[in-house]
Amino acid sequence: MRLLHTMLRVGDLQRSIDFYTQVLGMQLLRRSENPEYKYSLAFLGFDGGNPGQAEIELTYNWGTDSYDMGTAYGHIAIGVPDAYAACEKIRAAGGNVTREAGPVKGGSTVIAFVTDPDGYKIELIQRAEGDLGQGLR
Repeated sequence: MRLLHTMLRVGDLQRSIDFYTQVLGMQLLRRSENPEYKYSLAFLGFDGGNPGQAEIELTYNWGTDSYDMGTAYGHIAIGVPDAYAACEKIRAAGGNVTREAGPVKGGSTVIAFVTDPDGYKIELIQRAEGDLGQGLR
C-alpha cells in the first residue's frame, strides 16, 4: 500500500489552484468536470505527482463556497530545505504564514505553518536537501 492523494473540498477552485501552484510551487497535474453530479476536480503535486509522490485532490462542489473545518482535521505536511526561506517566498507570493519558522515546541526540528485560501493548515518541515523533491525550493 501507499498514499495516493488527500482530498480537500474548496470554495473556489481557481483560487485554490492558484495558491497551490503560485504560492506553494505545485504543478496542476489534471483537471476534470462532472456536470451530471455538479462537481469539479483538480489534482496537484510536486515532481509530477503519482507514482513518485502523493497528490492533493481539490474538489469543488458547484454552488458551495465554504465549508466548516471541524475539529478532526489537522494539516498537510510538506518538506522544505529551509523553512525560513520558504516562509519569505510564500509571504512574497501572497500566502498567509500563520506560524513563523522555528523549532517545534520541545524539539529541534524547524517547522512553520501556512494557511490556504479555504483555511486548511499546511506545515512546512525543514529537511535535508537530499530528502526532498522539487517543491518549494
